Amino acid sequence: MNTSTRHPHRRRHLRPAVRRLLTVTAAACLAVGGISFALSRSAALPQAASVPARSAASQAEDSAAQAQQAQAMLDDPRMVLVNHQSKMPDGYTFTTKECGSATAINKTLQTEAADAFLAMQAAAAKDGVTVWMQSGYRSVDYQKKLYDKKTQYFLEKGLSRDEALQQAATIVNPPGYSEHNCGLAADLNSPEHTGLDEGFENTEAFRWLCAHAEEYGFILRYPKDAEAVTEITYEPWHWRYVGPENAALINQSGLCFEDAVALLKKLAAGESVTG
Repeated sequence: MNTSTRHPHRRRHLRPAVRRLLTVTAAACLAVGGISFALSRSAALPQAASVPARSAASQAEDSAAQAQQAQAMLDDPRMVLVNHQSKMPDGYTFTTKECGSATAINKTLQTEAADAFLAMQAAAAKDGVTVWMQSGYRSVDYQKKLYDKKTQYFLEKGLSRDEALQQAATIVNPPGYSEHNCGLAADLNSPEHTGLDEGFENTEAFRWLCAHAEEYGFILRYPKDAEAVTEITYEPWHWRYVGPENAALINQSGLCFEDAVALLKKLAAGESVTG
C-alpha cells in the first residue's frame, strides 16, 4: 500500500430532499450562468410545475434545507473539483491502495475509490467483462515532472518561457491541476481496446461501465459534447469516483461534473436557479 497522511472521509446520509437538489432544477440549467450542458436524460427529469404549491414559510424552509444539503455535498472530499481553473486544495491528503499491477506505476487510487474499483471490476468479471486500471493516482511531484518535461520540449523549439508554459498546459495539466493528483480519477481500458482513445466507447467494457459504474460510485467524467464546460475532449476511458449516492444524483441530474458543482454552489448560496 502506498500511504500518505490520511484525509478523514465522512460518509453522508442525506435526507431524501437532497435528491431534488439536482433533479428538479436541472431543466432550468440552460438559463443559469455557467451551467450550459445537460445530457439527453434531462428531458425525463421532473418538472417544477409538478411540485405541489407550498406556503412561503414552507418554501423558505425547503430552500434552507436544500442549501444546507447542497453545502454538505460540496464539503464531501470525494466531490473535490480539480480542473484547469481549480487547483487541488492545499492539505488535501489521503491514503492510496493498489488496484492494478503492483509492478507498474499509477495503478493506485484513494483507498475508498480503489476498493470500489476492485468491487466493480469483480462484478464486471462475473458478467464476462474485463475492465483494467490503466492509470490512476499521480503525485503532484510526478505531474510536475511531466509538465516540466513538456515545457522543456517547447523551450527547445524556440518558444519563450511563458509561451512554453502555456503550450505545455494544453497537453499536460500543470501540477495540482490534474484530476489524477487527487487519487479519484481512473483511466480504464480492456483487452478489447487497450488504447486510451475514443475507440474504447465501442467496447463491451464501456457499455458495462455506462450501465453499472454509478452503482460503485463512478461517473463518466468528460462526456461527449461537454467540451465547452469541461475544457476536455470526450474521454470514454476516464472515470471519476464521487461515491455511489453522489454518482446517482449527478447522473440523474444529467449534468457534467463542472455544471453539477456550479449548481450546488448556487443552491448552497441560496441563489435562484430558475433564470
